Amino acid sequence: MTKNLDLSLYLVTDSTYHTEESLLYTVEEACKGGVTLVQLREKNTGGRDYLEKACKIKKITDRYQVPLIIDDRADVAMACGAAGVHVGASDLPVAEVRRLLGPDKIVGATAKTVEAAKKAYEDGADYLGVGAIYPTTTKVTTVLTAVSTLSDICKAVPIPVVAIGGLNLENMGILAGSGADGIAVVSAIMKAKDPQKAVADLLQAVKQL
Repeated sequence: MTKNLDLSLYLVTDSTYHTEESLLYTVEEACKGGVTLVQLREKNTGGRDYLEKACKIKKITDRYQVPLIIDDRADVAMACGAAGVHVGASDLPVAEVRRLLGPDKIVGATAKTVEAAKKAYEDGADYLGVGAIYPTTTKVTTVLTAVSTLSDICKAVPIPVVAIGGLNLENMGILAGSGADGIAVVSAIMKAKDPQKAVADLLQAVKQL
């Protein structure tokens, strides 16, 4: 089942750098610049506030026809009508999220090993996030993943794979030949002075990979 996923440039939000106003502005500028997917990640937000923010972000992503993925919370995703959910190792299992969301929504999963990647695929994941390729500045605990592991995962599963973790214009060349379908970035866009330009530059570099 293909869902026409374009993972070329996948924005993962981080509110810790932003007021709500500047978060919404940054997401809008990123959508104008051409990000292909937005994942709203709110690690320390209660359900009510998470949903409120998700609805505001979805209004923006809908305007630019960019799919919105909710990190971790299937309930929030269903309540705001998001395109899908992304789950990590400590979140709900992929199979449960697929059961909750049904066949038509997007389910993404984090995988750091070939075994985890195969299991996520078998359980119904539509795409995988693999990393961290480099140390990150986000508040999420990360374990570094070798590019060779990323390549092995790309070969092991038939679904798209996106590389994540500290990636930016200067260092993404390491992914050349890895087989990744795109990159996921946080601070390279969330901290950019001109998010729209940052996205355009990143997309250009991704195409050259």
